[in-house]
Amino acid sequence: MGNAAAAAGRPAPRLLAVAKTQPATAVAELAAAGQRAFGENYVQEAAAKRAALAGLDLEWHLIGHLQSNKARDAAALFDWVQTVDRPKLVPALARHRDPARPLNVLIQVNIDDEASKHGCRPEEVPALAAAVAAAPSLRLRGLMAIPAPHPQPERRRDAFRRMRALFDALREAHPRADTLSMGMSDDYALAIAEGATMVRIGTALFGPRRRREPGAGDPAP
Repeated sequence: MGNAAAAAGRPAPRLLAVAKTQPATAVAELAAAGQRAFGENYVQEAAAKRAALAGLDLEWHLIGHLQSNKARDAAALFDWVQTVDRPKLVPALARHRDPARPLNVLIQVNIDDEASKHGCRPEEVPALAAAVAAAPSLRLRGLMAIPAPHPQPERRRDAFRRMRALFDALREAHPRADTLSMGMSDDYALAIAEGATMVRIGTALFGPRRRREPGAGDPAP
């Protein structure tokens, strides 16, 4: 990450360790090495790990699709929700969070308009951002995206560039927005070169993803 940032002449981004399907012991090992921020896809799986690791000062991010009926639990459990993608989630999260400890929110954008992925359309960002910013118990931090995994690097680079343009436009209206979350194990260098301030890395840190046991955590989106 440091080398990629230096080569692009950009500041080094924050590392979010994606711990979905990994056991609490693996999270604890990485925390012992100095990692603090961890991403989870499922509310129930994150709740179990957070309880098991309650003695550690960790920061928890929801990076999976948030079902409306899980908003109350997510608002109480996570420090960040990176996947706000529709207006109804805003009041659902806001009413269950203490304004004295605002929930950090990223708006998820479906930048490549993939039918199989969640996220708002790029043109929906301004209205959704305004709604988040108006909620005292939420703090608008920026944008998040999972571009299509095109085999050609330049196709991914184009998606990252479009996300950076959206982020720059967001910051004109909301100067306190400071986070552009994009890039994973196989494309983080491209994302950093195009302006990512946070990258989400799982496989490169933990190895291949473990299979989730049936009934563990929330139902798949």
